[in-house]
Amino acid sequence: MNSSVPVTFLKRLFHIRRNARSFESPRYLLKWLLISTLIGLVAGLGAIAFYAAINYTTDLFLGRIVGYLPPSPGGEGAQQGVMNFWASARPWLLPLITTLGGLVSGIIVFSLAPEAEGHGTDAAIAAFHEGKEIRARIPLVKLVASAITIGSGGSAGREGPAAQISAGFGSILATVLRLDVQDRRLALATGIGAGIGAIFRAPLGGAILAAEILYKDDLEVEAIIPALMASIVGYSVFGAWSGWNPIFTVPADLAFTQPLQLLFYVVLGILCGLLGIGYARGFYGITHIFHRLPLPRWVRPGIGGLLVGLIGLVLPQALGMGYGWVQVSMGPGLMGLPLWVILLLPFAKIITTGLSIGSGGSGGIFGPGMVIGGMVGACFWRLCYGVVPGVPATPAPFVIVGMMALFGGVAHAPLAVMLMVAEMTGNLSMLAPAMIAVGIASILVGETTMYTSQLPTRADSPAHRLQMSFPLLSTLNVRQAMKPLTLQFAPGEALSRAASTLTEKGLSGASVIDQQGCLVGVLTLADIERVPIEKRQESFVSDAMHHDPLTFYPVATLDEALERLSNQRVSWAPVVDVESLPGHVNILGILAVSDIVTLYRQTLAKASRRMRGLVTGTVMLEITVEPGMLLADVPLREAQLPHECLVVSIRQGGDQLFPRGGSVIQVGDFVTFMVSPSGEERLQSYLAQRRTPPLSLSTSN
Repeated sequence: MNSSVPVTFLKRLFHIRRNARSFESPRYLLKWLLISTLIGLVAGLGAIAFYAAINYTTDLFLGRIVGYLPPSPGGEGAQQGVMNFWASARPWLLPLITTLGGLVSGIIVFSLAPEAEGHGTDAAIAAFHEGKEIRARIPLVKLVASAITIGSGGSAGREGPAAQISAGFGSILATVLRLDVQDRRLALATGIGAGIGAIFRAPLGGAILAAEILYKDDLEVEAIIPALMASIVGYSVFGAWSGWNPIFTVPADLAFTQPLQLLFYVVLGILCGLLGIGYARGFYGITHIFHRLPLPRWVRPGIGGLLVGLIGLVLPQALGMGYGWVQVSMGPGLMGLPLWVILLLPFAKIITTGLSIGSGGSGGIFGPGMVIGGMVGACFWRLCYGVVPGVPATPAPFVIVGMMALFGGVAHAPLAVMLMVAEMTGNLSMLAPAMIAVGIASILVGETTMYTSQLPTRADSPAHRLQMSFPLLSTLNVRQAMKPLTLQFAPGEALSRAASTLTEKGLSGASVIDQQGCLVGVLTLADIERVPIEKRQESFVSDAMHHDPLTFYPVATLDEALERLSNQRVSWAPVVDVESLPGHVNILGILAVSDIVTLYRQTLAKASRRMRGLVTGTVMLEITVEPGMLLADVPLREAQLPHECLVVSIRQGGDQLFPRGGSVIQVGDFVTFMVSPSGEERLQSYLAQRRTPPLSLSTSN
């Protein structure tokens, strides 16, 4: 008996629902602390596996076969590698290797999990909005296919696969724990932030990205706290294995100290905004071309790989992730690169990224976007240095701000990208000029985005459409709408008799209650119909009922309840006591869709507007005083208001009055009350009463 207590506790813990859509509840916070920790652990381990797979495939394909290893960033082994591509052992094998990598990646993706095609972040965003599960095989397929794409020289980033690996685990965990749709979405978003935060060693930026990248002009605020917890766990696991240094090394004295240099960052913001538009349109233009090719889908990544290899023969800097060339561009090594290489590299990177991923290959677009932005900054510095006075002595400031501005704007995630790049470089001093550049780039980008699954705001997402369309429902709770039990069955009751009872009463189902009065299941006509007619006489209710039905707590909001009913495709569900003992679920009543609609209409019909209270556990009512109301034309102290309510404000004409005992409320005034949920019904009853008009005495002669 004692051994089942922890299991029962965890089961109840993971089924705790949001009360006021916040993490103020200690039990709800504990639930997400455990979930986020699990997601963070998998994000960190997944980042380790993916990072090691990329290094292995790069060493195998480019290092051992071609004899060329591109430089790596300072935080990942310094600038080791062959700087001169044509000094490599077998440079002519490059197109063959990139083609082979594309073909192998295409075969793996399209034979095992076609939805793993392209960049994983967009797929994770779409899964969030649609509330869909991510198949368990996708994270592994994404890891292998992306490592082969990147390791063979394909232009792709590692953030998309890392995000989809941990987001996929979040989806799997939500299924195992039987979380509701809203919590599944939070688990997906948490996985996105944890995966990206770990692989880039940027836990704060990754967590903010989880909330920001889902929308063009909005934030998923609820995702921030669980993403923060998961991201720091993932970062700790990955950092314990790979080290704690930022990805890029920058000069120690790098700082923004010249306000006049803001003019340079204005120009840089304009350049990054324009090239950001070019990145999005170029990438999806190439993607559409490949989608129209009359060839098997698994062949297209091979064609893309061949073209990438041919471009790499001329511009090897456009191969792979490209972080090493960003590192080179931050220091004196930039002067060693030919000017034509620096000028062409941003455009070549756009093309190779489109060919590698848009053709159906697997990899991220975040990393290439930062490389393109960094090279725009390097190009701008190279053209201005020694010609325009006041240009910084090192290109690092322009490279860092360029990374932030270009992808922060076109990804509609300016805050997250700024924080991520600051963490990746270990430098916060460039945030001030970056704000100027990122702001200008975001304005120029407009509605253009790199993530087609992004939606404008929460009101456009299925995750919040009901709440935004019917905001009144989010202020009403299940307790106000539920009805008492009208019919119930015992587990041992004959199934044929239960069927006759439901048919006679015209009901679709009823709760099943044991001898102790506890809920043990739900029986519906659909359950009965699954049992053959000839077997119903000898069958019992317990043989056909749902043993783990959908249930609600009285404190749940009606918008959440209506969405869960819709997702489960049922018209009613039992309401159970939050304080039920383990194994003894006390049923309080029934909530049906019709009950929600009835309460909604009744609340709308009242001459009041209901809002969430300023103080937790309260609601606010705003009414227009009508003739005959008990509080009209009398001093407030004589209005005999219910004890549970407080008059917050009185709007009289164009004036806002501070309520006092002697304040006289007049007909037509707008009065705002704050009241506890338990006292709301008494206040509504008081407001519905009218004064009895005095009897008129008549005299007769």
